[in-house]
Amino acid sequence: MLIFTAPGQGAQTAGFLSPWLELPGVAEQIGAWSELAGRDLIRLGTTGTADEITDTSVAQPLLVAAALAVAALLGEPDAAAGHSVGELAAGAIAGVLGGDDAIMLTRIRGESMAAATDAEPTGMIAVLGGEEATVLAAIADDGLTPANINGAGQIVAGGTLAQLEAFAASPPAGARLRPLRVAGAFHTGHMAPAVEALARAAAGIVAKDPAITLLSNADGGVVTSGLNWVERVVAQVAASVRWDLCMATMSDMGVSALIELPPAGTLAGMARRALPGVEILALKSPDQLDAARELVAAHARLDPKDAR
Repeated sequence: MLIFTAPGQGAQTAGFLSPWLELPGVAEQIGAWSELAGRDLIRLGTTGTADEITDTSVAQPLLVAAALAVAALLGEPDAAAGHSVGELAAGAIAGVLGGDDAIMLTRIRGESMAAATDAEPTGMIAVLGGEEATVLAAIADDGLTPANINGAGQIVAGGTLAQLEAFAASPPAGARLRPLRVAGAFHTGHMAPAVEALARAAAGIVAKDPAITLLSNADGGVVTSGLNWVERVVAQVAASVRWDLCMATMSDMGVSALIELPPAGTLAGMARRALPGVEILALKSPDQLDAARELVAAHARLDPKDAR
């Protein structure tokens, strides 16, 4: 059983899109999506600086466009899952919505999340290691939110800068802290205004039920209703990302191979620790396409709907 995974914000690196644009049709597709994104994704993905592509309103459509463009070069997987904004790419791969709608919603999501960060200085910090219950208790004690529970000893906390400072002054036992270069506390209550904006935009989308198995960040569950998927993706902007539960579901379903779409590396690294025995490919450059297609041929079922 084969799953495609799409990374979330923070996975992007300067110039990561350049080699992919040399493939037939990719530049044309991303150029068209640039119009919907309101940003020159080709320039941003090739010569854009690290600071430029860290901007939430830039990073999110750039990530989703890259994942969708490369997914189209591969065969159909049995399942799809995305981390944070990567859920919009996963939903399009699963046929819930078209690529154009995914880019449009990603634009609204990124712009509204960026706007929400202006209300109050907030941020995020990665907590690496430590006993999970102890880490979660310490996060709660300082009024923070466990924004991403990624498994494999990684939890990301979000909140005000004052709360983060207090947390860093007395970290959980056995844990290392790494401040993240993000504009605000994503997947926390601070993003409530962005939820409202995305809900208004999503109201105009006609969602189809997934054609393949589609996992949700909310609880790692399999989503079978397109309407329910839209509701979950909207609410997820201000709710914790449970990637640990997504990987647990992958294990329960018997996933045998995982391909992380560009810009790959983060999710593949987590999967290597959490999913022993699964063949994993972090698809970073076009010279890996043959290997990716071989995984698709070897692991994808003849009828992906059987994966449900």
